[in-house]
Amino acid sequence: MKLEDLGLRGRVAIVTGGSRGIGRAVVELFAELGAAVVVNYRKDPAAAEASVSAARERGVEAVSFNADVADVIEAQRLIDFTREKFKRIDLLICNAGIWEGSPVDKMSEEKWDRTIEINLKGTWTVCRAAIPVMKEQGFGKIVIVTSTAGQRGEANYSNYAASKGGQIAFTKSLAEELGEWGINVNAVAPGWVETEMTREVLGGSVRRAEIAQGIPVGRVATPEEIAAPIAFLCSGWARHINGEILNVNGGAVLCG
Repeated sequence: MKLEDLGLRGRVAIVTGGSRGIGRAVVELFAELGAAVVVNYRKDPAAAEASVSAARERGVEAVSFNADVADVIEAQRLIDFTREKFKRIDLLICNAGIWEGSPVDKMSEEKWDRTIEINLKGTWTVCRAAIPVMKEQGFGKIVIVTSTAGQRGEANYSNYAASKGGQIAFTKSLAEELGEWGINVNAVAPGWVETEMTREVLGGSVRRAEIAQGIPVGRVATPEEIAAPIAFLCSGWARHINGEILNVNGGAVLCG
């Protein structure tokens, strides 16, 4: 296949949690490949505008939109805004998420609920709103950013692992449900990634070294190394990939 078969030029993408980390890297890569981008964010307008500016510097149209995807009405507003502005929605990257844990017997109901609401319900809300648009078009690519925690569990982060395991099951369900409509649904499952969300844990050199020892390639991933597989799953090169959970973890978790 030729480079132009990536097929992202002229597409319209929504990236939830697009103001930082993996989301920001996806925004910049999509822009590099010629896609217009809507940067969804929840609480940091300055970071969202920086992400928008980075996309525009690459010659595409980009806008930010404030919406808490844990709220079904807010998620619908995001989708309605995108459709009104760009007339279509081709790519949906469900990336918004939080990583907050504690031992299960000390975890508050609030912490459990908020993690499930943002990570899992927030994936459902935007998919629920965007899928009718994609069905009408007869085309769509959805990529859900899950985690190795959803595959093997994670001690002291049972809420997070449950939300990510739910995303994996949701991905497979939608792939079977929507394939006949020309909509591909896949997920990427990163391991450790250098982002604001993990920086505090990775901050100490001793802890970082311990973590790196558990990764066969010997290091933590960059956000860009997660963004590239996401772009691949949205490309023409991945037309026949549907329902896949693509592990991007340096070999730390080997799942079939």
